Amino acid sequence: MTETERAVDDADDAERAREQGGGQGLLGSFGRRSMPFPRRWVRDEFGVLLVLGLLIAGIGIPYPDFLDTNNLLSTAHNSVYISLMACGMVFALSMREVDLSVGGSYAMCLVVGALLVRDGTPPWLAVPVMLATGVVLGVFNALVTTLLALPSFIVTLGTLMLFRGVGLALADGKQITDLPLDDSFFTFAGGDPGGVPFALWVLLAVIVVLAVVLSRTRFGARVRAIGSNPDAAAFSGIPVVRTRVQALALSGLTTACAAALALAFYGAGDPTLGQGYELQAIAACIIGGTPLAGGRGSVVGAVAGAMILSVVASGLVFFEVPINWTSFATGGVILVAVAADSALRRAGRRRK
Repeated sequence: MTETERAVDDADDAERAREQGGGQGLLGSFGRRSMPFPRRWVRDEFGVLLVLGLLIAGIGIPYPDFLDTNNLLSTAHNSVYISLMACGMVFALSMREVDLSVGGSYAMCLVVGALLVRDGTPPWLAVPVMLATGVVLGVFNALVTTLLALPSFIVTLGTLMLFRGVGLALADGKQITDLPLDDSFFTFAGGDPGGVPFALWVLLAVIVVLAVVLSRTRFGARVRAIGSNPDAAAFSGIPVVRTRVQALALSGLTTACAAALALAFYGAGDPTLGQGYELQAIAACIIGGTPLAGGRGSVVGAVAGAMILSVVASGLVFFEVPINWTSFATGGVILVAVAADSALRRAGRRRK
């Protein structure tokens, strides 16, 4: 066994010890007895899924129309773009990196795809270009972070505005329209095959794949090992720089996937879309049990966190709360999530 493999295995052992002894993130402390995979998923995500269910029930009881299938599907669909960004963000946060550029990357990829389609590129062929653009933007973030030895928080804060500015310039500050909306890309990928929005099918596939990648692959173990102790990981031979590049590239890829689905659904390229999405994606991860301190993460929890934010926004409409209060409610949910996560961590340390 190589030093890298030994370090990764030690990180897995350390994570299992932490899980048996303490904090699991927001409301993730239910049932801390050791459970084999995949029952471990149920245990780790139970709290946030329970909160999501209680929110839906709490709104649906006084307003039964909220529980209408079409409304629930619409609410879930509204969370898809943030959910996809959060799926990639989990990997960055798990290794103590932050990708604040996802809102700008989303807008830029959306504009790139819309321009290609408007200029005659078949929409389905524009999608790989959008995905490649997202990966390149993620790699750019990682390289700048590494070469300048700056925190990813600072770098991606700058590239957030940089990427959005490029998108605005490419679109000339206007929405890109006149796309072939009768193409199968818009009718199928932007439609509801099987009565369920296509974007939700894509999200489900991404959840399954990335949940397995994070919890059951060497790459996922390296991400968690670096997040647990970056210095020890580097000393033991884990390729920290390469893993950082891969994690931020993955964040760019899931963001570009969200942009492709948005292009199919909206049928236009709006360079102003995605404002504030980066904070919502981070909030979804934290609500779902991925701490800013790194070392662990939950793809399923992040998506549940994004859906909680969507349910809250939708519920405000049924309660006839003015739309100006939406940001207030979202901020309140984030504060409660962070406070609960901190409280659970302190409780876990006291039990030790």
